[in-house]
Amino acid sequence: MKIEQRLQELGIELPPVPASLGNYVQYVQSGNLIFLSGAGPHGGDGKVPTGKVGGDVSVDDAYQHARTIGLVQIAKLKDALGDLDRVSRIVKVLGMVNGVADFGEHPKVINGFSDLMVEVFGDKGRHARSAVGMGSLPNGITIEIEAIVEVSG
Repeated sequence: MKIEQRLQELGIELPPVPASLGNYVQYVQSGNLIFLSGAGPHGGDGKVPTGKVGGDVSVDDAYQHARTIGLVQIAKLKDALGDLDRVSRIVKVLGMVNGVADFGEHPKVINGFSDLMVEVFGDKGRHARSAVGMGSLPNGITIEIEAIVEVSG
């Protein structure tokens, strides 16, 4: 199935690729791998979700934040490749959660990203992953996720 068709069936509209906040790029291709820079969540109201997961942000809300990051990362892939059907596999994901000191449900949060990758790319979306806690993240965002993706042609 064509990935663009799958996105339409799921009712997914990709957001614009964000501008870099420093002297870096949103993605780099080396051989058949694309390295996606870390991305944070975005809210439907244009506000960026901030706060500590397990404190003022629930696991369920953070799961949705991770899902919005997935949309941003797919938008970056479309920008890099032009054709999302060139994605061979989502290889590796690093999910960083801005949690309270005793928070331990990082995998449940990053599942928001992982579940979206499988919904969109099927088995090609299954990936190796790390889900870790951070004492803080840029501008107080709840989550940051980066990924490595294998592509064809």
